Amino acid sequence: MAGQGLTPGEQDRAAHQLPARRLPAHIEAALAGAGGAADSAGQPWAGRSLAGDDGKIHNFKDDDGTADSGYLAAVEALLGADGDEAAVVAALATARVFVPVVAQLAEEAEGAGGLHADKQADMALVTLKAPDGRLAMPVFTSSEALTAWYPEARPVAVYAARAALSAVAEGAELLVVDPGSEVTFVVRRPAVWSLAQQQPWVPSYRDTELADTLGTAAAGSPAVRRLEVLPGAGVAASTASGRRIPGGGPGPELRVVLYLEEGLDAAGVQSVVAGLQQEWSRNELFGERVDSIEIKLRRAEQ
Repeated sequence: MAGQGLTPGEQDRAAHQLPARRLPAHIEAALAGAGGAADSAGQPWAGRSLAGDDGKIHNFKDDDGTADSGYLAAVEALLGADGDEAAVVAALATARVFVPVVAQLAEEAEGAGGLHADKQADMALVTLKAPDGRLAMPVFTSSEALTAWYPEARPVAVYAARAALSAVAEGAELLVVDPGSEVTFVVRRPAVWSLAQQQPWVPSYRDTELADTLGTAAAGSPAVRRLEVLPGAGVAASTASGRRIPGGGPGPELRVVLYLEEGLDAAGVQSVVAGLQQEWSRNELFGERVDSIEIKLRRAEQ
C-alpha cells in the first residue's frame, strides 16, 4: 500500500461507497433498539436530529456519546511520543465507537402485470476507498466527530471489535478512526483481524516470530548476508494541523533491509528479491501479519 494518508478530499462524501448488502446482524440490532422503528428509549427515528440531546441515538446505557477515555489517553501518549500504535489498538479493543449508517434508496422493482413497487430506503454502512483502492470503514470515537464529518449519517454505537467484524464482512481491510478530526488513526488489516478476533495485536516490525520466518527464508539465498526488520515509511501519521505522530499511518508498515553480497548485477539482485517475495507470500504467517512491505537493499559489510 502506498504510504499516503486519506486526504480531506478522499474523505469527502463523494468517496463514500454505499453497499447494497444487508447490514450485519449486530448493527441491525443496535439500530433497531428495543422498539424496532424507535431507539432504545422508545423514541421514533423519524424526524430525529443528530444535534444536541437528540444526538444520543444509540443503545449504550448512560452513554453521553463522548470518546472513550482509554483511547484518548493512548492517543495522547502517542502524540507525546511516550506511547505506540499497539497501545492505541489495544485501547480500541475495549472501546465503544460509532459507525455511520445512511439510508440507501433501493431500486424500483417491477411486479406482476408490469406494475412497479414503491422505492424503499434500506440502511447501509458507509465505506471509504483508500488511496491504493482498498476498502476502508470509518469509525468515530464520539457522536460529535461523526456528525461533524457526515451530518446525514446515523451514528450507531458498537464496540470496536464488532465494528472490525463488520469491516471484515464488508470486505474492508482498514478501519479509519475519526476521519476529518485532528487525529485520524488508521488500523491496518492485521490489526483489524486481531480486533475482530479479540486477540492482542503486535505490529509486524516488532514481531519476533515473523522476523524469524523472514530470516529463515532469506537464509536460503547465499547472496543475502543478513536481514533487518524495521518500521516502514508508512507507520507515522500526520495530524490535521501537520504534526507528525509515530503511528496510525496507512502503510507500508514493514521495512525489510537486505544486506547483499558484492558483485551482484541488476539481474542478480532482481532475482534474489523476487525469489524472497515469492517465498514470503506463500507463508501463512506472513499473509496474516503483514499488511504492506517495503524492501531496501544494502551492501553487506566486509
